[in-house]
Amino acid sequence: MYVVTVEFRLSPTRVAEFLSLVVANASDSREQEPGCQQFDVCNDPDQPSHVFLYEVYEDRDAFDAHLRTAHFRSFDAAARGMVTEKIVHTWQRRAP
Repeated sequence: MYVVTVEFRLSPTRVAEFLSLVVANASDSREQEPGCQQFDVCNDPDQPSHVFLYEVYEDRDAFDAHLRTAHFRSFDAAARGMVTEKIVHTWQRRAP
């Protein structure tokens, strides 16, 4: 499995708008992408402008396919002006 974590810091006035967009993107990813196994959107209740994504894909190819989808490209373009910081990490999940 290929895991992607993303941390966003947002403009405080754009949090609700961003969350609406990212939740729709997560839902589209889970429903439309066979290689997307999990896509969680989380935010810190004490710091609403801090959003964390946890995404699980079958493999790197499935994640790369995600980056090419229309729903991701639309989300990415719309969210750019809302994000003040974005940190992306990728992980290889190992079997227990």
